[in-house]
Amino acid sequence: MMIQVVVVVAAYIGAQMLADVMSLKIALVAGLSVDAGTFIYPLTFTLRDLVHKAIGRRTARVLIVTAGVINVVMALAFAFAAWLPSDPAVGAQEAFGAVLAPVWRIVAASIVAEVIAELTDTEVYHLWVTRLTRRYEWTRVLASNAISTPLDSLLFCWLAFGGVLPVAVVWSLVISNCLAKAAMTVISLPMIYLTKGEVNDRYA
Repeated sequence: MMIQVVVVVAAYIGAQMLADVMSLKIALVAGLSVDAGTFIYPLTFTLRDLVHKAIGRRTARVLIVTAGVINVVMALAFAFAAWLPSDPAVGAQEAFGAVLAPVWRIVAASIVAEVIAELTDTEVYHLWVTRLTRRYEWTRVLASNAISTPLDSLLFCWLAFGGVLPVAVVWSLVISNCLAKAAMTVISLPMIYLTKGEVNDRYA
């Protein structure tokens, strides 16, 4: 059981960091603009559900805040690396700063959206298993993600690009993000069965 928890927590943190880095790539999919991180970020909601299932709501909350802090540290580390003078004997060093040096409004929007959406996911999941049913475990993932992923998309897109991009473009980003996250949520549903144990956190 402990090994399962360690693997899931590591996967959650890793997916958060990968999604943030991948989001620097804006892809064109089916005629819609979408950041590449959208194709991995929805997994974090299901991984968070696994943590909640295995070790409870309080630990899930701590994990969410910790992941937010780690993402801030990652952005600061990238900023520091971009600030360091480049070795003139090595080519294409400027590309590092051009791609990975953080745009702080986007970093802040990402972290705020992640923390609020993930905490919301935690509460919806908790209500589902304590007030409705512990049966059909995939339904708790579907219910919590159905609320948290659109919330994340709305918060991130408007906090990051509101007032910078045209309103129609921001809404296009919201829609494409929601569609991609919905697809990834459905694909990730079976993951909830990766942990067999479950805490009873009715009063947590």
